[in-house]
Amino acid sequence: MTTLPRRPNKALLVIDMQNDAAGPGSHDRERVIENIQGLLDQARAANAPVIWVQHSDQGMPIGSEGWQFVPELAPAEGEPVVHKTFRDAFEATELESLLATRGVGHLVVTGAQTDFCVRSTLHGALVRGYDATLVSDAHTTEDLSEWGAPPPGQVIAHTNLYWDGQKAPGRAGDTLTAADIEF
Repeated sequence: MTTLPRRPNKALLVIDMQNDAAGPGSHDRERVIENIQGLLDQARAANAPVIWVQHSDQGMPIGSEGWQFVPELAPAEGEPVVHKTFRDAFEATELESLLATRGVGHLVVTGAQTDFCVRSTLHGALVRGYDATLVSDAHTTEDLSEWGAPPPGQVIAHTNLYWDGQKAPGRAGDTLTAADIEF
């Protein structure tokens, strides 16, 4: 249903599964990693595009330990890594051109952190003409309640709730569990 012509393919997007963004304090970390690994296995078996996103900023500089992908997950040979400095993975990156050359009009979104880069990229995808599925049990965030945010479980639940049924002319967002995703 994407508004992007001749883009029938679906791609798995793994956002910022890095040591500082998805570290030991992240909500339900082990289950999220396990679900992302299952999606990676499924996408790779179906020859669906897999694209990794890796954030850097002053607090997470390129090459630092915190910038590295979590040890449980790693790009396979040939899977592109998009380097970004903004929350939306489309901003000032080659993500759009990578998706265009692969005929992708539908993104399956996973990663960290729910309330920052995952949410921003979902909205970025929808406004650019993509359909975007949020995998409800394959994204995580840290506890920012000390600064007034809801507890992470509520942030994740709310994001799953409001993304399900998102619509714009000719494109849509939805929320599915990892078990319900098909490539």
